[in-house]
Amino acid sequence: MTSRKPPTDTMRRCHWAGNALLIQYHDEEWGTPLHDDQRLFEFLILEGAQAGLSWDTILKKRENYRVAFDNFDPVVVSGYARKKIRELLANPGIIRNRLKVDSAVRNARLFLQVQREFGSFDGYIWQFVKGRPRQNSWRVSMEVPAQTPESDAMSKDLKRRGFNFVGSTICYAFMQAVGMVNDHLVGCFRHAKIKQLANSPSRAS
Repeated sequence: MTSRKPPTDTMRRCHWAGNALLIQYHDEEWGTPLHDDQRLFEFLILEGAQAGLSWDTILKKRENYRVAFDNFDPVVVSGYARKKIRELLANPGIIRNRLKVDSAVRNARLFLQVQREFGSFDGYIWQFVKGRPRQNSWRVSMEVPAQTPESDAMSKDLKRRGFNFVGSTICYAFMQAVGMVNDHLVGCFRHAKIKQLANSPSRAS
């Protein structure tokens, strides 16, 4: 594997990429259109786990989450019984919040139901942006919304299906993370690169 050069200080980034872990996430993942169901499930669970916390906190625990939650395989997570849940609640490597852990298991079961109904979770979730990433042109961070009509609609439908920790703000953070919207500031070097991907329709379209 070829080693990557560390990002240079001359690159202009979104303001929130303030440490090495956030910079790597910003430069390699955030805003990149994602259509793999297992990774979509990962972000769904991690965004819910973030509620009331910082994303930096979640990133630091991400590898622990992957181990604890069987690499976010929704089939495996959906089958977690009480013993496994007790183990998770005793695991200092993750957020030990019973509501969030119980929610992850419940959401895994509902995730599988959505897959059966739509053929894939990807096919379901990307319908909220009609299968293509929304391209925004924010110049300052204060312009970036915390929620939108699309995230409101997503939240409403997920809640109707029984999902937990899917409020509109969490849904919009999920949309940003998986590239359903391009919320890199126009001065950020990633904005143009992400915009180029807009011509590649999702499998949901």
